[in-house]
Amino acid sequence: MEAMFTWSDDLGLGIQEIDEQHKVLVGLLNDLHSAISDHRGSAECRSILDRLAEYTRVHFAVEESLMRILGYPDHENHRQEHEALIGQVVDLQQKLDAGQSAISFELLHFLKAWLTKHILGSDKLYGGYFLSRGIEARWPTQEATVEKKRSWKFWSR
Repeated sequence: MEAMFTWSDDLGLGIQEIDEQHKVLVGLLNDLHSAISDHRGSAECRSILDRLAEYTRVHFAVEESLMRILGYPDHENHRQEHEALIGQVVDLQQKLDAGQSAISFELLHFLKAWLTKHILGSDKLYGGYFLSRGIEARWPTQEATVEKKRSWKFWSR
């Protein structure tokens, strides 16, 4: 089955950790799409939706922490966008629990559209701001971390 949401470089902010977290969100949306398409049942779909909601909260916390640390001027508006989506997901989870709603392709398309618009709009703005302040220079890449560990081994002999 073809993925519902394919990651593209256009979605990248140039900040490795944030881009990796966005890829996880895309993957979870694709997992939910597969579960619905394969008729795996509401319990499995709900489990994936719950993982997606929890990972989204963690991701938003990371973004918002960086915004505070780096003094991002539009932090409050961005946080409000995050809060609005979390509120919508919590509302959906409550409706699912009450049997008033079902996880559907319509929900998936809403989440995909929201994530795409958010990344290409609001996130690109803070991404440019972060990069202008040299965040990548202060955020070690995986290769730098591996190299540092090798040097620790050398010195511990």
